[in-house]
Amino acid sequence: MKIRTLLAALVLAIAAAGVCAQETVVYHIADSETQALAGLRSLRNHLDTDPKARITVVAIAQGVDFLMEGAKDASGNLYVGLISALASRGVKFEVCEITLANRNLKRDQFIQEADFTPSGVVQLSRLQHQGYAYIKP
Repeated sequence: MKIRTLLAALVLAIAAAGVCAQETVVYHIADSETQALAGLRSLRNHLDTDPKARITVVAIAQGVDFLMEGAKDASGNLYVGLISALASRGVKFEVCEITLANRNLKRDQFIQEADFTPSGVVQLSRLQHQGYAYIKP
């Protein structure tokens, strides 16, 4: 009987390890001009290497700009195509509502892939406490 209990516990431990093995990562974008394109490319590479990774992007301050309707990179390419492709692979994009208030921006100025969080800094901290790796491109 003890052997069955031990084997059951071992099987559960192995199953739990498999669940915990899914990588969780938060990317912090604070400046669209210098971080957005490199960050989006890193996200794509990240998912190409680890398709099961759960990734959240938290944008604050000037970093929210790449998630606005019509936003373009320095070469004049719209960000929305790359963002849509990443969102279809499970990436979540969160915009700081404190930034919206400080910059007098409205939710309807953002692309449909953008979600909103009351505070980007609090969300970054919360996700890190939940075990998310932190990356700032």
